[in-house]
Amino acid sequence: MKIALPTRDEQFIDEHFGHCEFYTVYTIDENNKIVSKERLDSPQGCGCKSNIAGVLSEIGVKLMLAGNMGNGAVNVLGFHGIDVVRGCQGKTDEIVNLWLENKVQDSGTSCAGHSHDGGECHNHN
Repeated sequence: MKIALPTRDEQFIDEHFGHCEFYTVYTIDENNKIVSKERLDSPQGCGCKSNIAGVLSEIGVKLMLAGNMGNGAVNVLGFHGIDVVRGCQGKTDEIVNLWLENKVQDSGTSCAGHSHDGGECHNHN
């Protein structure tokens, strides 16, 4: 399975997937372990209006762990077979590890407000 995270500053989840610097794509094995991490450059301009959903789907991405994004972007990603978890903040490695431990859930937040006080997605311990 592959998981994509919109990324900025080399290691942090970008608050708006359509304007990120690049995507960090993690490959997860059948034992829920990270086996590789790669960089996929973001298209020029706004990713919301690009073909990035199709590109991510073509390389096998099934999940996006993201900050905030509008429902239109969620729908486009879903059309391409990519589930979305919104409300994630912090370092990409930490967020993926939290997801692998089943400690994240979708915030349901769509591009309205951005909180900067957490280091993870909404935790449901």
